[in-house]
Amino acid sequence: MTATITEPLPAPVEEKPAPRPRTPPPPPRPRFTGGSTVGTALTILAALALGFVAQMTVLGSLSHERAQRVAYANFRAELAQATAPVSHFDEAGTDALAEGSAVAIISIPAIGVQEVVFEGTDGGVLSRGPGHRRDTVFPGQKGVSVLMARRAAFGGPFARIGDLRVGDKITVINGQGEHAYQVMGVRRSGEPQPPALAAGEGRLTLVTADGQAYAPTDVLRADAKLVTPAQDTPRLAIGSAILPTKDAVMGIDLMALIPLVLWGQLLVAAALSVAWTRHRLGPWHAWLIGVPVLGLLGVLVAGQITQLLPNLI
Repeated sequence: MTATITEPLPAPVEEKPAPRPRTPPPPPRPRFTGGSTVGTALTILAALALGFVAQMTVLGSLSHERAQRVAYANFRAELAQATAPVSHFDEAGTDALAEGSAVAIISIPAIGVQEVVFEGTDGGVLSRGPGHRRDTVFPGQKGVSVLMARRAAFGGPFARIGDLRVGDKITVINGQGEHAYQVMGVRRSGEPQPPALAAGEGRLTLVTADGQAYAPTDVLRADAKLVTPAQDTPRLAIGSAILPTKDAVMGIDLMALIPLVLWGQLLVAAALSVAWTRHRLGPWHAWLIGVPVLGLLGVLVAGQITQLLPNLI
């Protein structure tokens, strides 16, 4: 008999799990330093400064044109309804006519000007168009009426009054009708003034800055005599003695400092927040969040800064 020898089976080999691939460590986060934050904030503020320049030129001109279109339509309606102002007081006759109220339309064909005139001459009013100095009579009335406007910013309505020649015609329409003037001449500070008015006469004086567009060195005036019958002059609501300094020639509205400081603080805080967001989340997140916020604050700050500039620029 043959014996069968059975070899023992080999023990099963225990399979070890394959080692997991090691995840590379994240790149080191750049250090957050005060210098990088301030540098980024200053870069953003520099961009906003360019926005301010745009506000004084392109955006300001667009704002002026829109204000003129709206005011022209509204004032024409007031003329048609005989409700346009003819007095320096409000309808109740107790308070001065509100600043910014449309009071006339002036047309100067020789230099291509047709503008709605507003009551008041501070920087805010003159950003919308020419303003009537509140301590003078309305155009068409007996006496001297003074209209002031910017030379360069916000459309620069009076940029070319220096080109006026003797005899050029000026037409003003207001609640008392249509009034015609003839230019007598253009003068600068220190030059001879026109003669005193005789009883019952009227004169119009246009005032703006002179010199470089955004760096005025003098004041330019154009005088024109009234050649249509002068209207009666109602009592003035504001005399020269109490006219605010912000309404004077080259006046500055110092009260604009208060909102400027407040909006400026928000702007700086927003710029620093954008810099921090850029450090933590990256540039795309920072700009996505920051551009609309900084843009809005930049426009508000720029608007307040313009109030601190001379009103005839």
